[in-house]
Amino acid sequence: MRNHSLPTLEDVAQEARVSTATVSRSLNSPDSVAEKTLLRVQAAIRLLGYSPNFGARALAAKRTNTIGAVIPTMDNAIFARGLQAFQETISKNGSTLLVASSSYRLELEEEQIRTLVARGADAILLIGENRSDDIYEFLAKRGIPYVLAWNYRQNSDHCFVGFNNHTAAKDMAKKVLNLGHFKIGMISGLTHDNDRARDRVLGVREALAEHDIPAENLALIEVPYEFEYAGDAIEELLANNPRPTVVICGNDILAVGAVKRAKSMGLRVPEDISITGFDDIEVSTIIEPELTTVHIPHRKMGRIAAECLLAMRRDGSLSPSKELKPIIIERGSLCEPRK
Repeated sequence: MRNHSLPTLEDVAQEARVSTATVSRSLNSPDSVAEKTLLRVQAAIRLLGYSPNFGARALAAKRTNTIGAVIPTMDNAIFARGLQAFQETISKNGSTLLVASSSYRLELEEEQIRTLVARGADAILLIGENRSDDIYEFLAKRGIPYVLAWNYRQNSDHCFVGFNNHTAAKDMAKKVLNLGHFKIGMISGLTHDNDRARDRVLGVREALAEHDIPAENLALIEVPYEFEYAGDAIEELLANNPRPTVVICGNDILAVGAVKRAKSMGLRVPEDISITGFDDIEVSTIIEPELTTVHIPHRKMGRIAAECLLAMRRDGSLSPSKELKPIIIERGSLCEPRK
């Protein structure tokens, strides 16, 4: 090997006794290289500690094989399963994932999208639909495909891979109503700039209207997705007269915070107050009682989102949206109200 600090493609070729073109094919199209030759090249790469110059390859191919994702938060597990499956799928196709977190701030999300594109992201995964037309135009002008996950709308110009938050929350509210609960509290995430939280509130309101329940029978509090805020919210709801017999929560984090605070107040869940969640993340089965919640197929959603995004990047055309169906998981935190 020549006297320099980092091994080159030529060094690998010399060590493996092949041409530089063969080394390049071994890296980019290993299936096109004879097995014995490929093994020899791979052994040389390991021996020399060679790392491909992806920057040069990206300039040549006009593609970085980097996919960006902007998620609202890394503080809890709501997005973890889906993002893990997303990464596994794109990695199998030779792409690298860059992740940013917007803290539920639209202006920060737009800045992160522009930064990811500036850094060479070929495609982007986004959560929900709620953002300015300017950012969609920014992506369209640059030919950057994107998928919107964790939500779903019919007849849209966007590619959605997700579920109907409105319908899912409405189904949970209908289950609550059918059990005989008519004084209802709801702890929602902040609906401003969050289409998923907003749709869940609308779904609950629609269920009440269809059951001829007066709108004032729903006591709604919006809080950030944190345990402590949920605890404060349920204290406020339980101070109402008459107080609700059930609290529908916008996600499992809020539901767990509500359960813990209700129990610390000496209340039994669900005998004194029923509480439901949304998402079915791991914490829903750790709390006592376990949560009745809406199960979201997060891993399936992440995998399909990746497949759609890879297809859009490859074909240059919009992939059809994919709707996933949530289901209600019945556990111990919901029962009929006491008579």
